[in-house]
Amino acid sequence: MKNVNKIIKDVVFGLAVTAVGLWVPHTADACTGITLKSQDGATVLARTIEWGGSYLNSRYVVVPRGYVQQSYVPGGQKNGLEFTAVYGYVGIAVELEDFVADGLNEAGLAAGLFYFPHYGSYEAYDEGQRESTLSDLQLVPWMLSQFKTVDEVKEALGTVHVVSSDPRASTAHWRIADASGRQVVLEIVDGIPHFYENELGVLTNSPGFEWQMTNLNNYVNLYAGVAEAKPFGKVKLAAFGAGSGFLGIPGDVTPPSRFVRAAFYQTSSPVQATAQKTVLQAFQILNNFDIPVGIEFADAKVPADIPSATQWTSAIDLTNRRVYYKTAYNNTIRCIDLAQIDFGKSSYQSHPLDRIQEQPVEMVVLPE
Repeated sequence: MKNVNKIIKDVVFGLAVTAVGLWVPHTADACTGITLKSQDGATVLARTIEWGGSYLNSRYVVVPRGYVQQSYVPGGQKNGLEFTAVYGYVGIAVELEDFVADGLNEAGLAAGLFYFPHYGSYEAYDEGQRESTLSDLQLVPWMLSQFKTVDEVKEALGTVHVVSSDPRASTAHWRIADASGRQVVLEIVDGIPHFYENELGVLTNSPGFEWQMTNLNNYVNLYAGVAEAKPFGKVKLAAFGAGSGFLGIPGDVTPPSRFVRAAFYQTSSPVQATAQKTVLQAFQILNNFDIPVGIEFADAKVPADIPSATQWTSAIDLTNRRVYYKTAYNNTIRCIDLAQIDFGKSSYQSHPLDRIQEQPVEMVVLPE
């Protein structure tokens, strides 16, 4: 019976990693992240998560102080690094409750996983280091449960061995920010962690962050507004309409194009007065990055019955400790206020992002 249970657990783990989107190279495993500041000093991190291959079974989790977690190791055994939560946090998990893709802790540290195929490479798994081995899909909950600043994360990362959840899986890179507003990108290449200061606050997927930043220079000609009319020999050239200063901005869904588009949309947006208005603005900007189902599949051979490859969009208010989200099934924005949670007394909780997977439609009743 013990062997049967082990087989079942291994199968469930394998299916979960598959569903997270790490095995299939030609399916949209896209993510787009932006950062906005408000006039009253708040910092808001927002992002999308895409996976067109299957429903991600996403859930939000509430993890109290003192909660004990343990990492999976390659093969699906849950006997890697054990860690006890120093800080309580709220996260959004995909497929398995342990696989938190994005979240915020009570000290104001935020962390998020973004897919990074073909460019990252972790160290090989060593059974002799099993007790200090941490699955890449559990790096986010480890950071959120243990640390309050970016510097603490950087110092502690050398004490663990980050490995792939499965040898066939893609790799990830991470966005990490703390209450001061400082933000870094972590990429692990050839087993060596590299931290990059992210003053722009944008992140997508591959290639690496430094390449993405360099590539922005190709679009130095873009600007917000309308291009001025100019003489052209004996005729005059004039813009057809608004936004012509952005003529030439890439519109496809590849990571480099989304990085450029996110950078320009973010930096051209007016600074809002309050954190709440900034959160709403972030959702409006990220509406432009929704990926329709089918765009990444040839001949409309879509493997999943989901309304959008963009399965959810979230925003984190670092300053006021709030997590917001909306989903492909329900575009209503929902908010979890960490200030209302007593992480010293609350129990571990896990709930689906949508209790009912259906977009509410409000019927308009005409006045008599």
